[in-house]
Amino acid sequence: MKLSENGVVWFNGELVPWSRATVHVATHALHYATSVFEGIRAYATPRGPAIVQLRAHVRRLANSCKIVGIPLPYAEDRIAAAIVDTVRANGFDSSYIRPLAFRGYGQLGVDPRNCPVDVAVIVIEHGAHFGLEKLARGIDVGVSSYRRPAPDTLPALAKSAANYLNSQLILLEAKANGFDDGLALDVEGLLSEGSGANVFLVSRGVLHTPSLDCSALDGITRGCVLQIAADLELPAVEHRIPRDMLYVADEIFLCGTAAEVMPVRSIDRVVIGAGGLGPVTERIQRAYWGIVRGERDDPHGWLTYVR
Repeated sequence: MKLSENGVVWFNGELVPWSRATVHVATHALHYATSVFEGIRAYATPRGPAIVQLRAHVRRLANSCKIVGIPLPYAEDRIAAAIVDTVRANGFDSSYIRPLAFRGYGQLGVDPRNCPVDVAVIVIEHGAHFGLEKLARGIDVGVSSYRRPAPDTLPALAKSAANYLNSQLILLEAKANGFDDGLALDVEGLLSEGSGANVFLVSRGVLHTPSLDCSALDGITRGCVLQIAADLELPAVEHRIPRDMLYVADEIFLCGTAAEVMPVRSIDRVVIGAGGLGPVTERIQRAYWGIVRGERDDPHGWLTYVR
């Protein structure tokens, strides 16, 4: 994602120029990963920019703070309003939005209690995460040697910076091996998620996705996909999935705020199905795009219009 230094950032209650949104090198989050964040998309629609699942993302940010012990200094309504204000102020038709809550500069040491909590909202112009051509032909993915943390080590339901070192290692390994992305297994060797996206398999017309007890994030787009499947009368199940099912699936796709609905062409260089965008994935992809781009009805109230 290309950053623009001409925009503004919402930082602790006010909009400030990009260059002023800075922190001290003694900031607790820099040393001890005491931060949580969200990734949100705003799409260009016929009615102007629209933010997707704003309330759900803000609620998850607040829940992440609860899980990791960061007292969020603003109410959810205030943060939602700050996100709308920041998107409006930056003026992008299509953007990626990053709300962030973190422990700031107070004292150096593991104990975070004497460090203030800072909150920021960053907005950048953003297009397709993997590239438009890959939304049609799919990406190549490898199963990582890195496992997702066990549930009694790091909390997978919190979208915390600490968890994303694991994601970085998965992605770096995948890139080094010639893949576009990596898939992680959980501590028991069952399918968990991608480096930054949830995963779905299609087998005999049924959607399968790992249950949340497999150290997977409760993805907002994952929830959208499950709702779309229900709307399209496609059967979907959440359960514990062995690695073997990947190789014999008819279709596989990743989903996330940045990844959207991304077909997977191969796993560990094993071609999946016909090796491209499958018919079930295409139906879900088209339905998702139609709603978030304002081209179809929004029956579940996912869009918040900025203007």
